[in-house]
Amino acid sequence: MTWLSDRFVESAVLALTGALIGYWISRWRERSLGTAISEKAEEVLEKARRDADTIVRESRLTGTEEAAKLREQTEKSFSAQRRELAELEGRLSQREALINEQLEGLVSQEKSLRAKTLAIEQREADLDARNQEILELQKLRKEQLQRLSHLSEEEARSLLLKEIEQGALKDATELTRHILESAKSKADEQARRIIGLAIQRYAGSHSFETTTATVALQGDDVKGRIIGREGRNIRAFEAATGVTVLIDDTPSAVVISGFDPVRREIAREAMQRLILDGRIHPTRIEEVVAKVTQEIDEAILKAGEEAVFKLGLAPMHAELVKVLGRLRFRYSFSQNILDHSIEVAHLTGLMAAEIGADVTAAKRTGLLHDIGKAINHEVEGSHAIVGADLIKRYGEAEDVVNGVASHHGEVPHSNVLGVLVSAADAISASRPGARSETVATYIKRLENLEQIGLSFPGVDKCFAVQAGRELRVVVHPDQVSDEQAFALARNLARKIEGDLHYPGQIRVTVVRETRCVEFAK
Repeated sequence: MTWLSDRFVESAVLALTGALIGYWISRWRERSLGTAISEKAEEVLEKARRDADTIVRESRLTGTEEAAKLREQTEKSFSAQRRELAELEGRLSQREALINEQLEGLVSQEKSLRAKTLAIEQREADLDARNQEILELQKLRKEQLQRLSHLSEEEARSLLLKEIEQGALKDATELTRHILESAKSKADEQARRIIGLAIQRYAGSHSFETTTATVALQGDDVKGRIIGREGRNIRAFEAATGVTVLIDDTPSAVVISGFDPVRREIAREAMQRLILDGRIHPTRIEEVVAKVTQEIDEAILKAGEEAVFKLGLAPMHAELVKVLGRLRFRYSFSQNILDHSIEVAHLTGLMAAEIGADVTAAKRTGLLHDIGKAINHEVEGSHAIVGADLIKRYGEAEDVVNGVASHHGEVPHSNVLGVLVSAADAISASRPGARSETVATYIKRLENLEQIGLSFPGVDKCFAVQAGRELRVVVHPDQVSDEQAFALARNLARKIEGDLHYPGQIRVTVVRETRCVEFAK
């Protein structure tokens, strides 16, 4: 028991001793760890202080550099502004100098104008004095002439009028001679027109170029197929078209001859189609000719309808439209008759509007005035009479019928339409380039006409107007008086008659104009 209690006490002492030792060991460790932490904290703080000092020094350096850069930029900006200001001052100085020069120039010009104004006023005063002197001299001369001639003013005037009357009689005689010569030339021209119209409506072999059409061939071997066995193909073609086919006259070509331009066009188109098709025999020829004939008839009807539509006219009878469309294939002195008819219709309408006549009736008359040229030559009579009978048969108005019949003077005029159509027909046929006269010849004639006008003294300007039918002359008013202007017109007319060749007549107009200009200041 005692042994057990001793062992227990010994164990307790040992345990207590161990606990104390552990406590002191832990306290020692805590003190050591605290010391280490304190030392570490001191090191961290010291390092932080050093870093802060470094950052502060770097910040100061950076701020100093940026301030230097900003100062440098500011100085550069100020330098640029100073340069701009210097340039502006230079430009302002130049502009001021220029303005001063201009002001000096204006002052000198004003002085010059004042001097010129004074000179002009002095000259006007001198001219007034001279005019007064001239009037006095004229009065004195008149009195001297009366004393020398032993004639009074009335007697001298009657003598002068008698001389003028004799000169006028002479001019009248020359004018009569001119009218007779003009009438003779117009009669010759009318005769040539009638002959040309007769040739156009009934063309024979003497007008070969205007009554034939040529179809090109790829080779002469096609001619055999066109002729056919024993000539049956060519006979069938001529029978179907009513034309004459000439094979051997022209190499690599077939010539189609016929007086009717519509038949000739049908034959030419049918021949081309047969050559392209290659199948040439009587049955095929009849089929192609019939088809082409139908197409040409449709084209003729369409051409007539388009002509009526272009002029904005009311619809016509279908037969009249067909006959009108046939004019597309007829020509007069190289001028297409349908285009000529449309042009005459426009001109007639314009002239009718100017004089207050019926514009629609005038256009209708102008379009139909040459419709008689589309009728075959079997119908006797002039184309104006034949055309008037045709349109009367299809219900056209009496005014239009008379206008068509009388546009060549073969029938008396019952209204103004025939006169308007006659004038428009002459304008359309005689304008430059419409028929035989070339543009170059026309321009040359106008130039020569103006040169003749400029060759006279006192002429300022010359203008050839109205397509060369009038010469308008402007003279200097201080060089040509009113009486001299009349004499100049007569002399110009005689000069033109002697030096130029021209159709019809040329009107000479002398213009003398005095312009008075003054400025209000």
